[in-house]
Amino acid sequence: MTLSEERQSHIVHLVIDGIWNDDLVDYTDEEKAMRAGNRAMQQFMKECAEIDKHVQQKIASLKRGVVEGSPEWDILYSKYYEEEMQRRGNT
Repeated sequence: MTLSEERQSHIVHLVIDGIWNDDLVDYTDEEKAMRAGNRAMQQFMKECAEIDKHVQQKIASLKRGVVEGSPEWDILYSKYYEEEMQRRGNT
């Protein structure tokens, strides 16, 4: 999954504003909260890219030669991606 920097920033704004509006936290410095949110988003996107690469390599290493884009490939990709996310504690 790839998201543009603008999309990532928008998501971070939504999360920061949502947390504030729901009175879950009081920020003393909104800019500091945004920087922390952006760092977390960048780390998450980096980890997603690592998982994507790992999953693609895992599928490519299968002996039966699953063709990328095929229904079988899509099913395996979803399965392996979810497994890797759980293994890393992201779900």
